[in-house]
Amino acid sequence: MKVEDILKRKGTRIITVRIGETVEVAARLLKSENIGALVVKDVCRTEGNVVVGMFSERDIARALLDHGAAVLSMPVSALMSRTLVSCSSSDPVETVLELMERHHLRHLPVIDDQTLVGVVSVRDLIRTCLDAMQPREALAGAPAMAG
Repeated sequence: MKVEDILKRKGTRIITVRIGETVEVAARLLKSENIGALVVKDVCRTEGNVVVGMFSERDIARALLDHGAAVLSMPVSALMSRTLVSCSSSDPVETVLELMERHHLRHLPVIDDQTLVGVVSVRDLIRTCLDAMQPREALAGAPAMAG
């Protein structure tokens, strides 16, 4: 199975936040969308809408220890992960799992030809694995046919 198969099932709606938004705006967006991470974008005159990193609930939790409630007024740029690890829609699920494990990530942006086309999360991968197991479980529970 490939990443594109996951995106077809889940849809390609991508929740993003601009690099200059406050952590409070980002946190409210995470809560309202019931997601764990946002793609951070910047609008550059020469490059258009550019993916510059990821911002997650984990970033907020860690910053709370260092900055307390003041973290809410900080810009997303101060806390986001700037090292962008991504996959493409043609990558197999195994590749995504390896990337997530190697880099300790729960969300990966999906980028094809330098264009953001989706985000894959650990939850998406778990759902995919469970769906793949469903037919086998159904067969295992079916009564044996007399021959």
